[in-house]
Amino acid sequence: MNPEFSEEQDDIRRTLRDVLRKCCGPEEVRAAVRTRTGHDQALWRQLAERMGLPGLAVPTRYGGAGCGPTELALACEETGRVLLPSPLLATAGLVAPLVLALGTDAQRAELLPRVCAGELTAALAVPGGGLPTALALTGPNGGDWSGGGRAGGVQARPAAGGTGWRLYGEAAQVLDGHSADLLLVAAHAGGYARSRTLLFLLRPEGARGVVRTRLTALDETRPQARVALRDAQADLLGTAEADVTGALSRLGMDVAAMLAAEAVGAAGRALERTVAYARSREQFGRPIGSFQAVKHRLAELYVAVEAARSAAYYAAWAVGGGAAEDGAAAGGLALAQALEALRQVAGEAVQLHGGIGVTWEHEVQLYFKRAASDELLFGPVHLLRSHAAETAGLFAGRPGREAVAL
Repeated sequence: MNPEFSEEQDDIRRTLRDVLRKCCGPEEVRAAVRTRTGHDQALWRQLAERMGLPGLAVPTRYGGAGCGPTELALACEETGRVLLPSPLLATAGLVAPLVLALGTDAQRAELLPRVCAGELTAALAVPGGGLPTALALTGPNGGDWSGGGRAGGVQARPAAGGTGWRLYGEAAQVLDGHSADLLLVAAHAGGYARSRTLLFLLRPEGARGVVRTRLTALDETRPQARVALRDAQADLLGTAEADVTGALSRLGMDVAAMLAAEAVGAAGRALERTVAYARSREQFGRPIGSFQAVKHRLAELYVAVEAARSAAYYAAWAVGGGAAEDGAAAGGLALAQALEALRQVAGEAVQLHGGIGVTWEHEVQLYFKRAASDELLFGPVHLLRSHAAETAGLFAGRPGREAVAL
């Protein structure tokens, strides 16, 4: 592995950090999450026009920048530093790659240029709380999370006359689902003989049988919605023979690298904020950062953040083609380590800030909520590690590559 970033990658990080430093302070974040969309639309358009952020990993023939998951992960580290409320994860991280991998030529030509231009936001609707399973982050993706022919989930049936499909069911905890211009819905289709999971394109604005409810989330910077479908009309993404579960599992490697980098960015910023406070807050006539016990705690946090950053960078490099065969295990392990580091740093930040650390007026509580929320949404950490170890074949007699003698 070459630990050096290319000049282009450094430019992406530097430019994005400069923009977000000017436009995305704590007050701007609070104002953005209170809007109807849950993010600053003007800033999102600026990031699309100036940096091509939504299309960073989309091929140039569709209007994208033609980069890869590595560059997208590095961008996520910068958005994580400021807890940027944006459709980046839902639109560019989840939906755009699936449209690119499974969509027809016509669907790609229609949707991807609009995504890259920042004109179209999208969300992936997975039934229940099955996103970690659907992405094969915490266990094998068997496809039964979509409904499996039983009650619950989202069911799909061909519409009368053979034009389109009809969806019914419910998906909870849909990231940015309340405001997305396009929903990509995972649904169960077929009877017992042809039971399978398919993906459907649904345009919710003005559509009949679609009810979207924004949920009260622990982390307001990552808005969620419940999407209820009652005989809603939708179009199939790609063909009925598409390997949806395989595509979602492969996508999980990229998403894990993105989330790991994002968590590392958040942890790094929370640590910076805490060190600055320890240098300025005085107790007994001296800065609290001069006390040995506080120094030790901050040193341990620094080690945790840097270890998580190394793991996140390796995962981004692996999924970007550096070691594709290690991508699944590296992504899961990096995500587990990054979430654990963020939880540790955010918890200690609240403690070291004292009473103000838990007040709404202070930004530290935002990082604490992000740490708790992300582990609930994409973890837990012990399942991420366990599945990554099984995927890598670390345990004899388990699926994966050749077992390693321990």
